[in-house]
Amino acid sequence: MAPTQKKKTGGKTRSALQDVVSREYTIHMHKLVHGRSFKKRAPWAVKSVVDFAQKAMGTKDVRLDPELNKQIWSRGIKSPPTRLRVKLERKRNDEENAKEKLYTYASHVPVASFKGLQTTLVDAE
Repeated sequence: MAPTQKKKTGGKTRSALQDVVSREYTIHMHKLVHGRSFKKRAPWAVKSVVDFAQKAMGTKDVRLDPELNKQIWSRGIKSPPTRLRVKLERKRNDEENAKEKLYTYASHVPVASFKGLQTTLVDAE
């Protein structure tokens, strides 16, 4: 449910503070870029991370950490990493002319192995 929509019970809007949350996801990049031509794979991977973050966190405004961008492009344009561990943080937008109250900040989480990893809720610092 979008934060600006009203709940059906009571007619109260949801608080933006309750919507501030951080989660860690593993994104299977290989299946997202499969079938793309070689010279479009890394740019497509970046767009796929943004699309994933929009669907997972429910915000249109997604901002990528420069470290995450470097990780996607680390093996060149032709072969982005097979999997990525990403931390998605839904934050409040404090800008005056902001169209939306919340935005998502995506950052890279380095891991040794992807075996057995699940989506986890991360405590907000």
